[in-house]
Amino acid sequence: MMSKIKDFLSEAGVFFLATADGAQPKLRPLGAFLEEDGKLIFGVGDFKDVYRQLKANPLTEIVACKPDGHWLRYTGRAVFETDPKYAVDMIAAAHLEAIYNEETGHQLMTFHLEDATAVEIAVMGEGVSLL
Repeated sequence: MMSKIKDFLSEAGVFFLATADGAQPKLRPLGAFLEEDGKLIFGVGDFKDVYRQLKANPLTEIVACKPDGHWLRYTGRAVFETDPKYAVDMIAAAHLEAIYNEETGHQLMTFHLEDATAVEIAVMGEGVSLL
């Protein structure tokens, strides 16, 4: 089932991650993710507000839109990974070495969604579950 979401995100290219900053919703565009160990892995910098927001309130949603107008709503609870292999793999795959290295001191914090739902929605159509 994860491969359907992976394929959708790959085709969309850019997707948006929603968090809450207190009562204020926040969105930001992302593009990097991995599929490993049966999970879709996403990453954010430990120095960014998005990381602090997800730690304070892990409920999040990812939205992407394909050129054909179909869009994805992937909703769940962000669970941060404890195995550093995911960050190593994502940094290499997305060519993020200039940002995340010993010199900058920045760390990529990786997470997947649990208790998740994923719905693909056609323009003016009904949603179809991808999970």
